[in-house]
Amino acid sequence: MGVQFLSEEWTKAVTEALNSDDAFKSAAQGQNAKIQQIVTKPDGEVKYYFKVENGQAEVATGEIDGPDATLSQDYDTAVALAKNELNGTAAYMSGKLKLVSGDLMKLMQLQGLINTLPAAVSGIDTEY
Repeated sequence: MGVQFLSEEWTKAVTEALNSDDAFKSAAQGQNAKIQQIVTKPDGEVKYYFKVENGQAEVATGEIDGPDATLSQDYDTAVALAKNELNGTAAYMSGKLKLVSGDLMKLMQLQGLINTLPAAVSGIDTEY
């Protein structure tokens, strides 16, 4: 049985997958960033964050202090991004992924790191 998308179990599985993936670890070296995510579902918002510091990732539910950027998207967009059916740049350019606040240039600098995420988490059995 898989883990429910956006649940605490999912964030733990993503954290473990990223920190054991060689391509992610290589791309994460020297990178430091905190990205807050807000996903709008029919029954309300889900907040989680992605943090990379000294080559290590942390993904967790809730909010993080002092994010470099805060992004919002609807649930369908979040699923498409997670399944690698849509990339972040295309989602942003089409208005499906919105920068609520923060530094767009910082996100652009993280593109190489972000591009390693789909392959790193592809082994997680996720229920959407």
